[in-house]
Amino acid sequence: MKLSLPFVKKQPVVAVVRLSGAIGMSGRGSMSDTALAPVLEKAFRKGKPAAVALEVNSPGGSPVQSSLIGARIRRLSEELDVPVFAFVEDVAASGGYWLAAAADEIYADDSSVLGSIGVISSSFGAHVLLKRQGIERRVHTAGESKSMLDPFSPEKKEDVARLEALLTDIHENFIAHVKARRGMRLDETQDLFTGEIWLARRAQELGLIDGIAHLKPKMQERFGDKVKFRRYGLRKPLWSRFGASLAQDAIAGLEERAAYARFGL
Repeated sequence: MKLSLPFVKKQPVVAVVRLSGAIGMSGRGSMSDTALAPVLEKAFRKGKPAAVALEVNSPGGSPVQSSLIGARIRRLSEELDVPVFAFVEDVAASGGYWLAAAADEIYADDSSVLGSIGVISSSFGAHVLLKRQGIERRVHTAGESKSMLDPFSPEKKEDVARLEALLTDIHENFIAHVKARRGMRLDETQDLFTGEIWLARRAQELGLIDGIAHLKPKMQERFGDKVKFRRYGLRKPLWSRFGASLAQDAIAGLEERAAYARFGL
């Protein structure tokens, strides 16, 4: 039984939520709004924390899941009046930076990679290979755009134009999020939305982060040396620990590894 004494000041608690890995990938343990919802709810609500600190280490992923997770963080922060701090580890790029920007303040290590405020779509084309093998692709649709960008058919200019329009709209959503969150801190003389990446010092100069700092000393500086930390994060399902769905998890692991490799990690 926990004894609570009146008039005894409690030590401040900072809830630490780890946001690590690609966003919205197919493997178990991948970050998604559904998976992170109970983690974030508990972190913000349990024990009235003085703040929530996000440990961000992500090369990005699904723009929709990034938006949903970021919006949930903002709703909880505003509803419960709990400030949010993001601490970037290796990388916060693309969707990873979207998550970091959901915080009120962003800090990083000197060698952290940040940015990549852009949108990418990648696929492949196999129609030449099929033709060489004497294989004929047959596609029947109701609706002229239903088979858009079929990788087994020759690419069409009108399909590419439609895709570019979609990517542009998503990019605009990303830009609006960053501008709304970072506001006047952004360097308006620079084009920050080309998909370029920067190390932390340059990112600070551009207004993308607030400083160079690590989680524990920064939170002690802000809330005192006796601040306590309570950690939260995703847990892998029990069956995955015993080797279930190894093929799916292996493929997801390769996808995630490729995403990190884009930033030299």
